[in-house]
Amino acid sequence: MPDIDPEETRDWIESFDAMIEGRGRDRARYLMLRLLERARQKQVGVPALRSTDYINTVPPEREPWFPGDEEAERRIRAFIRWNAAVMVSGANRKGLEVGGHIATYQSAASLYEVGFNHFFRGKDHPGGGDQVFIQGHASPGIYARAYLEGRLPEEKLYRFRQEVQHGVGAGLPSYPHPRLMPEFWEFPTVSMGLTALNAIYQARFNRYMANRGIKDTSDQRVWAFLGDGEMGEPESLGAIGLAAREELDNLTFVINCNLQQLDGPVRGNGKIIQELESIFRGAGWNVVKVIWGREWDALLAKDVDGVLVNQMNSTPDGSFQTYSRETGGYVRDNFFGVDPRLRKMVEHMTDQQIQKLPRGGHDYRKVFAAFDSATKTVGQPTVILAHTIKGWTIDALEGKNATHQMKKLTQDDLKKFRDRLYLPISDRDLDLAYEKTGTAPFFHPGEKSPEIEYMMERRKALGGSLPRRVNRSTLPKLPADKVYSELKQGSGKNKIATTMATVRLLKDWMKDEGIGQRIVPIAPDEYRTFGMDAMFPTAKVYNPGGQQYESVDRKLLLAYKESEKGQMLHEGISEAGAMASATAAGSAYTTHGEHMIPFYIFYSMFGFQRTGDSIWAMADQMARGFLIGATAGRTTLTGEGLQHADGHSPLLAATNPAVVHYDPAFAYEVSHIMKSGLDRMYAGSEEHPEGENVIFYLTVYNEPVSQPAEPDDVDVEGLLKGLHKVSTGDGDGPRVQLLASGVAYPWINEAARMLKEEWGVTADTWSVTSWNELAREAVDSEEWNLLHPAEEGRTAWVSEKLTGHDGPVIAVSDFMRAVPLQIARWVPADYRVLGADGFGFADTRPAARRFFHIDAESVVVQALQALADDGQVTREVVVKAFEKYRIDDPTAVAGRVQEGGDA
Repeated sequence: MPDIDPEETRDWIESFDAMIEGRGRDRARYLMLRLLERARQKQVGVPALRSTDYINTVPPEREPWFPGDEEAERRIRAFIRWNAAVMVSGANRKGLEVGGHIATYQSAASLYEVGFNHFFRGKDHPGGGDQVFIQGHASPGIYARAYLEGRLPEEKLYRFRQEVQHGVGAGLPSYPHPRLMPEFWEFPTVSMGLTALNAIYQARFNRYMANRGIKDTSDQRVWAFLGDGEMGEPESLGAIGLAAREELDNLTFVINCNLQQLDGPVRGNGKIIQELESIFRGAGWNVVKVIWGREWDALLAKDVDGVLVNQMNSTPDGSFQTYSRETGGYVRDNFFGVDPRLRKMVEHMTDQQIQKLPRGGHDYRKVFAAFDSATKTVGQPTVILAHTIKGWTIDALEGKNATHQMKKLTQDDLKKFRDRLYLPISDRDLDLAYEKTGTAPFFHPGEKSPEIEYMMERRKALGGSLPRRVNRSTLPKLPADKVYSELKQGSGKNKIATTMATVRLLKDWMKDEGIGQRIVPIAPDEYRTFGMDAMFPTAKVYNPGGQQYESVDRKLLLAYKESEKGQMLHEGISEAGAMASATAAGSAYTTHGEHMIPFYIFYSMFGFQRTGDSIWAMADQMARGFLIGATAGRTTLTGEGLQHADGHSPLLAATNPAVVHYDPAFAYEVSHIMKSGLDRMYAGSEEHPEGENVIFYLTVYNEPVSQPAEPDDVDVEGLLKGLHKVSTGDGDGPRVQLLASGVAYPWINEAARMLKEEWGVTADTWSVTSWNELAREAVDSEEWNLLHPAEEGRTAWVSEKLTGHDGPVIAVSDFMRAVPLQIARWVPADYRVLGADGFGFADTRPAARRFFHIDAESVVVQALQALADDGQVTREVVVKAFEKYRIDDPTAVAGRVQEGGDA
């Protein structure tokens, strides 16, 4: 639109500038929001301004003074670039060839180094330090910097991706893995998409900590380094609305836009930077673009007609990638040659000068200006979109589609790379090293060199080296045993589901002086489903804006209540967001030096199946806490149908070495298991003085059952190891051992009665609290035997436990057969397993259990069949039982009322 009154416009702008100078950015932001609100009220159409020209957001005249020594920092970058590339290339020498990534860090080196030298605050900073999420494929550059700082010896660099053959811990892991380098890496980031998600919720959790008065995090910032190709993962963009809604101005995304993903361009026919700008602006983020280096400033200053900006706007990414590989003459003809005004603009430049016109992400001053702008933005998260070239400075890799797959540099490639970086390495030294080690020598200018002294001084001023993981927390005082007494008393005549028993214990924990304020309840929009709405009036739902409305249920006793000091994290319908919160809370002992105890409760089916990758990352980050898979089992929630029927989550949990899974049947089992979880994770032991880095996962049920009181002689050791005997049948004759977990225990209890009263068979019953832990211990025993052939072999604990108990063993659970079959090898008897294999469906619980042949009648028939196979009863007895119970006909129980009522 034309400016019909420039003088009035100037007055408005000058007035706005004066307000910022006199009243600050917060006041300016508030008034701008009010003006936009008023414009909408008066029906003045204000454009969304979702994308801007394809030029730098910070113009030259607004660039801040650069406080560093740019030449020293350029040399430091050269050293790091060289060592990172040599490390990966060496790891792919003949006979080793373990892979790696060279090109990603080369494109992002300036982005990282601006941060390391000027912005990233370390753990020793008075404010507590920043949290920096490093892009996974850029790890070689981070190792190379740590080598120059003296944090990693040269031998480690030679052993990149060789973590075992030189002795465990002697090599370097491929990516940022805290579990593998627990004093170095802080965040695992190579599962693409999770970095963005976890960084957002980390920034949000920082605010949660401050608002609840646990720790002042006002001087801490979260930085997340991402790739433009990585933004194609749904998780990368899935939570950006939350960051804007909660005004997380403590969060900065740095997206390295080298225009390439793994096998080709990200948007060859489009413009990924413009696309991302539109998405982030639309979500409410502050967007800072770093497109062009300083050499373009003079050309843009000449662009009085806007023809250059128009050409920049209209050129697709595929062409820009091509220009990065072609000669200056090609660029002159194809980019500048389309318009005589453009050609005239560069007529004074040589082809070589045109070829070297840089992208903004490689210009230190442009990147510094962008970072500086991000740290000064109030009320919005910031995303920096930096245009770079993949493989920058390595002629053999630069800008090629195959760059991601190129792991090895030849001697000639290395010499060209050395020359471009101006490194003082002779041909002779390079050739000798290549011949001896299969790679070039690493370069270190010496600890007393000006460059090393400079980089060390910068890190000291910023609070120490990064990345760095440190545990400065103090273990909390755990509750006394009396807090568990209620669950151990049983339910009397009432029926209580194990979900409710677990929630009841959580409520008591939250009242405890030692850990109450450290509990972080988390749910994805299902608090009422799990009976946790009683917490709303007291604990309240966390909302940094408080509650600015009258709740529709405000007159109810359990009204929904939000507060900026709220304790409950209500993540909406987002299991991914809930997992990110659990990870941030569970690792607060290292990120903040404060133990927090996440308690994430969810529909069991939507846990490991939907967010298994996030749980894996949580384990890698060595986070701790409780995951509660409520409404577990394939037949407990059958009114909901196939998608909600969980018959396999224990198997998925078994794949994660850090997850300790339990499937309790009784409330008293819940009390012991939850106490064990607190003790193992938050109370020191001789083996784990700072607590154990595990995650406790409980599958609990929505089916109310009669809860027995804890027996005086309960086998607590067996309960926690995974198996304990509940009842011993009286009588002579045939005997069987009935095993069940979770909601299945009432079925074997009823089956034991039927076997005795109707068939004269005595049954002992066992509660299997953890098939997974039994199997793990057994596997560990066999592994020990394998490695100690000269010593007396160990026997699996489950084998010892079941030895001496007569009869075949019948196991049943509400999960698929593969869950109890984990221990089959170590059961010292004929072992028969019943389970809910296949898809679930909608019907009553009795009908579903008859369909899957896991109800009490099916257990009876299976037990009799096992006895018949052993010759203890006749085959006619089995046939008679089968005909009596009609276990092949689900309609036979169609009229039976299910225990606990319909789901």
